[in-house]
Amino acid sequence: GTLWSWGYNEYGGLGHNNKTNYSSPTQIPGTTWKQGSAGAGYMGLVKTDGTLWMCGTNTHGGLGQNTTGTATRVSSPVQVPGTTWDYVQLASETTFAIKTDGSLWVWGNGGTGLTSQNNTAKVSSPVQIGSEVSWQKIQTGYLAAYATLNDSTP
Repeated sequence: GTLWSWGYNEYGGLGHNNKTNYSSPTQIPGTTWKQGSAGAGYMGLVKTDGTLWMCGTNTHGGLGQNTTGTATRVSSPVQVPGTTWDYVQLASETTFAIKTDGSLWVWGNGGTGLTSQNNTAKVSSPVQIGSEVSWQKIQTGYLAAYATLNDSTP
């Protein structure tokens, strides 16, 4: 349940409550981490209790705190509302997460339509993608996302 991070940390996205770059693995406080994902200057972390935590840059609302802008960067993980998160995957500046009920959620940069809301607006709080509740996994690339349903349908 321990989680470690290292690398570039100008925006505080490594979760160490500072902006120091780390050249070797450094433990993020806590021992109940389940899964994590890194994006462009920010990070998302799921704990075993189903809570989701974010830190780093928030230019496009990728931290899910209903705020945007460079003044809202955080270097220590902050909780995204809710306690039923199961999996998180970050794209460039867009966050995707699957809840324990299989529903898929998104927030952050919608500039290329990546938030799947039929527009290109920023989304600073989690919104559900579609009505399907059987998503299994999501993977991201540069300005693209790919997901599978529990029945293995892409």
